[in-house]
Amino acid sequence: MPTDHTSTLFHDGEQYELTEDGRLPPFTPARKPKYKDGSSIDWLHEEAAERERDHALHSQAGVRGALLPAIESARMWVVVIVTGMGIGMAGAWLDVLVKWLGDLREGRCSYGFFYNSVACCSGLDPGEVCKEWETWSDYLHIKSVFAHSLLQAFVYVALAIAFAGAAALLVVNYAPYAFHTGIPEIKAILGGYVFDSFLTPWTLLIKALGLALAVASGLSLGKEGPLVHVSCCMAYLVSRLFKQFRHNEASKRRVLAAAAAAGVSVAFGSPLGGVLFGLEELDTFANETDVMWRGFVASAVAAVALQWVNPFGTAKLVLFQVTFVDDTWRAFELIPWITLGVIGGVLGSLLIRLNVEIAIFRRQSVLADWPILEVISISAFTAAMSYLVVFARVQTSELVANLFQECDPTKGDYHGLCNPTATRQNIFLLILTALMKMVLTSWTFGMSIPAGIFLPTIAIGACLGRAMGLITQSLYRAHPTAWMFLSCPPDPSVRCISPGFYAVIGASAMLGGVTRMTISLVVILFELTGALSHVLPIMISVMTSKWVGDALGKDGIYAVWIAMRRYPWLPPVDYRDKGETGATLMKPLASLFVIEDGKTTVKEMIQLLEKHDFHGFPVVDRHNEFVGYATREELQLAISTALLSEEAFTSRRICTFSQNQLRIHADERLDLSETLEQAVIQLRKEVPQELVVKMFQKLNPRQIVFTHAGKLTGMVTKTDVVALLTSHFPHAAALAERSES
Repeated sequence: MPTDHTSTLFHDGEQYELTEDGRLPPFTPARKPKYKDGSSIDWLHEEAAERERDHALHSQAGVRGALLPAIESARMWVVVIVTGMGIGMAGAWLDVLVKWLGDLREGRCSYGFFYNSVACCSGLDPGEVCKEWETWSDYLHIKSVFAHSLLQAFVYVALAIAFAGAAALLVVNYAPYAFHTGIPEIKAILGGYVFDSFLTPWTLLIKALGLALAVASGLSLGKEGPLVHVSCCMAYLVSRLFKQFRHNEASKRRVLAAAAAAGVSVAFGSPLGGVLFGLEELDTFANETDVMWRGFVASAVAAVALQWVNPFGTAKLVLFQVTFVDDTWRAFELIPWITLGVIGGVLGSLLIRLNVEIAIFRRQSVLADWPILEVISISAFTAAMSYLVVFARVQTSELVANLFQECDPTKGDYHGLCNPTATRQNIFLLILTALMKMVLTSWTFGMSIPAGIFLPTIAIGACLGRAMGLITQSLYRAHPTAWMFLSCPPDPSVRCISPGFYAVIGASAMLGGVTRMTISLVVILFELTGALSHVLPIMISVMTSKWVGDALGKDGIYAVWIAMRRYPWLPPVDYRDKGETGATLMKPLASLFVIEDGKTTVKEMIQLLEKHDFHGFPVVDRHNEFVGYATREELQLAISTALLSEEAFTSRRICTFSQNQLRIHADERLDLSETLEQAVIQLRKEVPQELVVKMFQKLNPRQIVFTHAGKLTGMVTKTDVVALLTSHFPHAAALAERSES
């Protein structure tokens, strides 16, 4: 075979590091070629390499044996702490930028263009009118009421289109992987998926800038999920400075797990919630103790950095500080709270289904060719509709903050929300706002812009919860002596029901229905609001919404997107077979592409690698006895090394994987025995299918082979198990960009 053909095969799409003289380094079993994007890492090899490195460091003589392990550990903590500080400060300044851009849509500060409304009106007493903040009509001295309203609406919509269009332009043209939330991809990466292009510096820059523009545009999205992506990008860049992370994928993922916890900590001001989020939602395969400890440190450092910058001007970490008149709650309130849990489960499942159908429609329609135009159109529609509804006009974070607050005569009334004579109108507007945001969120989550789903989901639930609180409060005022309200004072003028806390309950129920989170969600919400005394009702609503949501659909929003994109991520479900065995799941020998030991030539090997994109091939002898498993990366590297190092090399050589074959005409054979994986899991095809799935979930191998009396009978890969566990979802792989082998 011509050398140039082989050179093209192994250098087009495969990159190997050259030595100083331009030759490939000699092949050794300890060295692994770089993983390609779209493949899965070999956890067994990566963890073995990490153990060998750790043993080598500790076996050094003298002072080196004491210092080198300490330096190695210090590098890990440097990455964790620097990442925590970086995401804390970045998240804080992102909050400042979003607030300023969002306020710019409604007006400006009279004594400084770059002041947002909070900074411009600082120092005023609660309820006092701020004269320093001017609407655009006031700034331009427009007196006509009609012209005033028309100008405000025009600027509101125009800037929304400009911000959203700019965010889409940046993402589509400069960093396509900066769109969406990023959490599904991070979950897949932590599970072993290789996706380094998702963590590049350019993606980090565009994600952060595009996120600020997208949130400020008023689209129904949040910044919480994307901050996890931003944090992981930071950790990836810092870790690249150290060899131990560049050359070991397992160590890299431990750092990314800690960074993800720090991202949640900054997003919600919830350090403990960030740690629990990493354990519950990200399902890392690293040691849980290590994940918890490093995530704890990263979250704490990030929270300190966030509070030091103090973006909210409150000198507090709590984002939505709530204060309740009475810390006690009554037994009758369990009825509306459980009802909110049921509503959250139902609407959460409905939102997931709507989002899935819209995503598939987007991929299959002309919208796939015009992503920027889609963003501009939806932002124009969102801004126009939001401007007409008073509760939807403000930024989502401001809406949630006001819905969580109790009515206080010493503070201003937020758009008549505390007016007892306008209760029916407020209930109608709150339900309308919730339904409108639900439809808009279903469409927005998936467009070509950075977008999180936490905050809009919280807003939907808060609107419904506040409406439920107003309904319960109205019933109490109309019938204060009813048996249901016997635990309340008979005087309806005395406060008994807190509609603000009903908003918190609604938010937790809706978020639980969409994400199917439980423990971390409860902790995030009480850290988010400071409502520690009301943890039990939050737990009840989350529990109810998850039960109802699971009854209507097994998967949360992130698991659904992972399934649609066909990432090789194994959900941590308790799989039970129905009597099936491994033979049902495996691919039989007749359908496998195998390498025959002592028979396959180098030319045939190259043709096999060029024709098929599988990550590896079983090796058998002439009697179909299993010899081992060779990965395509090892084979490509070994053949490339032989081609470049031997002048008399010929492609007619026979590929040999066992020492017995080398004894016969050794000069006509190419020794590839070192390309075989050192640890291959073998099972009999009669084992229960449930056992096969659990082995993949616990050990996370890339493949398991089935043998009988030493002969190969079949094989099952991680992709096969992922397909089995997502077979209940009708739209699996609907948005897949590449086929996983």
